[in-house]
Amino acid sequence: MLDIKLIRENPELVKKGVTAKGYSSETVDEVIKLDVQRRNLIGQSETLRAQRNQLTKNDIEKGKLIKQQLKNIEPELKTLEIKLAEVLNTIPNLPFDFVPQGKGEQDNVEVKKWGDIREFSFSPKDHLELGKNLNILDFETGAKVVGSNFYYLYRDGAMLELALVSYAMKLLEKEGFIPVITPDLAKPRFYLGTGYAPRGKEAQTYVVSDETGENKLGLIATAEVTLAGKHADEIIPVDKLPLKYVGYSHCFRQEGGSYGKYSRGLYRVHQFTKVEMFIYCTSEESNNLHEYILSLEEKIYQNLGIPYRILEMCSGDLGAMAARKFDIEAWMPGRNDYGEVTSTSNCTDYQARNLNIKYKTKEGNTAYVHMLNGTALATSRLPIAIMENYQNEDGSISIPDELQTFMGKEKILP
Repeated sequence: MLDIKLIRENPELVKKGVTAKGYSSETVDEVIKLDVQRRNLIGQSETLRAQRNQLTKNDIEKGKLIKQQLKNIEPELKTLEIKLAEVLNTIPNLPFDFVPQGKGEQDNVEVKKWGDIREFSFSPKDHLELGKNLNILDFETGAKVVGSNFYYLYRDGAMLELALVSYAMKLLEKEGFIPVITPDLAKPRFYLGTGYAPRGKEAQTYVVSDETGENKLGLIATAEVTLAGKHADEIIPVDKLPLKYVGYSHCFRQEGGSYGKYSRGLYRVHQFTKVEMFIYCTSEESNNLHEYILSLEEKIYQNLGIPYRILEMCSGDLGAMAARKFDIEAWMPGRNDYGEVTSTSNCTDYQARNLNIKYKTKEGNTAYVHMLNGTALATSRLPIAIMENYQNEDGSISIPDELQTFMGKEKILP
């Protein structure tokens, strides 16, 4: 959430940022109104308590009156605080001033392209046809056992996923990231506190609960949720920052929206595996470390020889949490276009305020940490790029050099 002090003191600045993200600025006015009412009630309560403290033993009736007034104020104050928190949580993080302005994905800015797009001497197949012919990818059994958009991986399909995970975890461990395998479930405080409650039906969380219907948990959409929750309600010594984690988890997304023909197959599924980078740092470090995460994403795709482009998200396509965001889109011959494979966001102190994560400076002061996240790889989308870019005329798939040690072979053969 945003700092309430910022909203009080710079309402027009906040409205400008909120509007740039495509949200209504009316919520800012509502927060200010509720905050004034709340502070007035707190003032009344403090005045009444001060009066009560000054009463003598003979002021029994007056004491009873003050006690009743305080009793009336308390539930009203509690209701106001709940309402204020609800509305405050609907205000998105503010975009940085240097973020491109725009309303949606059509206004995102291409900042870089890398790699040569392969020219095939034969008619290339998409990953669905390749996977079926090689008997390594099976959506039919997934649909039978679970439902649509679930899948089975067999033989080298399964080994390719494990090789990719091992490759990314090793690479990032060498960069000083702490490898973590996180739970696949989290309490509502954490998946809501990290922003996985978007507008509309695009990425709803699967929720599970015990037989009483209580103790609800959400299947996480990314290890960002569990890595962010790890230090909730903690104060991290500044000499421990930046704190860098690389998390492995399964990810679950309802993906209830309507998508086009290029979302078929592995591109948009309900369950997949992901390796996620996550950094806690000070405000002074966050911009440089954000670009550092992007450079690591690039390193992974360059090492694997996958052509890609980088897009910087415009203000209207940032989402609620991010102040700045980059996507990497890999070239996918099956769609004859680029498709998103990673993203990295600087969420500044927005998530840290939700989860109460601070650091202590050398001077002894406390401040909220900045929190950064970035996809190392998602084992649904990256295999699309590998299978389609490395396919051969005989239906086999060559394995990128970086993965051959992990796979123990050079090709996936029919």
